[in-house]
Amino acid sequence: MICGNTADLYGLPRVIRGWAEGAPLEEIGQAASFDLLTGRFEVPDNNPADVTASEWQCMRKDAATVGWPQYQALIETAHAEPKLRRLYPYTNHWALGFAAPDLPYNTPAFVSIEPPRGTGDYTIRQWWNGPALHHVPTPAEAVAIAVGRIPADLLQGSSDAPASNA
Repeated sequence: MICGNTADLYGLPRVIRGWAEGAPLEEIGQAASFDLLTGRFEVPDNNPADVTASEWQCMRKDAATVGWPQYQALIETAHAEPKLRRLYPYTNHWALGFAAPDLPYNTPAFVSIEPPRGTGDYTIRQWWNGPALHHVPTPAEAVAIAVGRIPADLLQGSSDAPASNA
């Protein structure tokens, strides 16, 4: 729920104290002298669509800070695709996967996209350490393959309207 980087360790006690005293994440973020990645799971009613939108928001913010342009391009390209944006995003060893918003931990793996480090291709697998199914040069091609692999039952009952652009 809280993740950040700092060289200023003097700011940590305020963050730790706020956390220990049950302060809201927004208040903890304001007390920090450094950028905290917050927003993950700050959904009061645990509505699956809102939890999914919150996870996308956190993932996009994190991708913008890691200094890995290919990873950020993958996250942004996947988020721009309405069919993927409705699914719960997660990473495993930096490979992007997707799950049903209402059953994120019970969805069978159907695609995992690994961004290249530096030059190279995006690797598509069924699960993060499975055999490579495809190698493609752009995140758009990787996302198109991912969309084509979405199981029909994950698409049922969904519209093409995005849950959130947050």
